Amino acid sequence: MTMPPPKGRSLALALIVASTLLGLMGTDLVLPAVPSLPEALGGSTAAAQLVLAAYVAGTAIGLLAFGALGDRVGTRALLIASLLLTGLVSFACAASTDIATLIALRAVQGPVASGPAVFAPAIVKALFDEAGAVRAIGLLGSIESLAPALAPILGVWLLALGGWDLSFELIGGLAVLLAIAFALFPALPQAARRPSGSYRRLLGDPVYLRYALSHALTLGGLLVFVFGAPAAIVRGMGGALSSFIVMQICGIATFIVAANLAGTLAARRGAERMIAIGTATCAAGALAILAYLLAGGGDMWIITALFVPMNLGLGLRGPPGFFRAVIASHGDDARGAALVILGVVGATALGTAAVAPFVEQGLTAPALAATGIEIGALLFLLLPRLSEQRN
Repeated sequence: MTMPPPKGRSLALALIVASTLLGLMGTDLVLPAVPSLPEALGGSTAAAQLVLAAYVAGTAIGLLAFGALGDRVGTRALLIASLLLTGLVSFACAASTDIATLIALRAVQGPVASGPAVFAPAIVKALFDEAGAVRAIGLLGSIESLAPALAPILGVWLLALGGWDLSFELIGGLAVLLAIAFALFPALPQAARRPSGSYRRLLGDPVYLRYALSHALTLGGLLVFVFGAPAAIVRGMGGALSSFIVMQICGIATFIVAANLAGTLAARRGAERMIAIGTATCAAGALAILAYLLAGGGDMWIITALFVPMNLGLGLRGPPGFFRAVIASHGDDARGAALVILGVVGATALGTAAVAPFVEQGLTAPALAATGIEIGALLFLLLPRLSEQRN
């Protein structure tokens, strides 16, 4: 495929970044409103947590569907459809009158909003050569990582300005605008297709699974902790949302620096080494938080300091790890990316739902779940290599 000119590549990348950010806003922008939903719509604190889990779990269906549709329908058409439907469902969420309706609509919003996340890695791969793609994925991850830091701040402001529903109205409006932008931008490259590919083949490929699962669990474990943190800090520890915001800002700033250094470090020291170091660092950070909480600690500044290594590890392993997973799909880019993200949302949804009944007791349950998931990521990365060495 002939690459678009530099100006066209930059515009295409900007639209893809904006679209994937919109999907992240479906959780991060809504996050600050979760503790107030029982008062606004009825239901329990655990039910309010399902507003997050339903979106993440519903995304899994959309990932698989868009990954398969990528072989049959044009990338641009699928992105426009995804964004338009996201806009419609988001406006419906804003009109919800009870918590059960909102949870049900979130289970629909997740699937329709998942299109950009599926096609972003494949489009980046089509836009750049290998070295440029690794740098672009690092840049993409850095920009996207601002959503967990900045979107909750915007969410707090919207909550104070007019209520929980303003976040959904903003998502709906932005989705419609991005759909129009893609409709006016015909030069978007088509993602690589492999009609003979299948999810079964990828799930049977040990090399692909090693990269995909280790990446998915590393990110998923961190997100489980983040998703449980607002309610745990406010309701379980008697803290303020500002403590959560500070923790997120520190973590995201660390991730951005690490993600933009990852390409250079991988070139100098080897991608495999950086992936392993990053995965181990993330697991060590989660374990340190859990140990501190189990010892009776509750100082948010110390928890924030221990949260930093989790983000450092994800930043170091993220760009080279995700790119290796896409490469290991052997041209089945949409399905390969879809399964990686499916692993992320699956781990996040299950972990978030599991800790939901315990968030009023503090951060221990989210930290325990995150630690277990991060150790799983390390095992998936190391065990196949150890088996190869023995053989």
